Amino acid sequence: MKVQQKAQQQGFTLIELMIVVAIVAILAAVGVPAYKQYMDRARFSEVITAGGLGKSAVETCFQIGHDAADCATQSNAATSGAYNTGAVADVEATETGEDIVTIEATAIGDIGGATYLMKATRSTNGLVTWDQPASGSTCINLGYC
Repeated sequence: MKVQQKAQQQGFTLIELMIVVAIVAILAAVGVPAYKQYMDRARFSEVITAGGLGKSAVETCFQIGHDAADCATQSNAATSGAYNTGAVADVEATETGEDIVTIEATAIGDIGGATYLMKATRSTNGLVTWDQPASGSTCINLGYC
């Protein structure tokens, strides 16, 4: 007498597949915004780097003994055409006080309008200190810098 065995089906049930799809959807809902924020911060690093060119020029100028107006002019000359115009709209240094120069770099593209503001102050002993005023840098509230 032969005993016939029933072939067992293999595979996933519909509920198992639905659970996997739900888990993937939850992970995507968390991951996509985090990835976008990461990419925006990476793009904004180009703006910060462009502002760094002006910072070096201002520090050198202040150390030599020039006034703030000359240092702002030298900073603008150093950054003129020296940055990626696909990510940076403008880098501009201005004299905002007797011994104070402010550098503002502005982004374009996906992160357009975000600004990076740095203020250089020369102390009486000749040291240059940098400050990032929260009121002027929109990148702080956006989480880019």
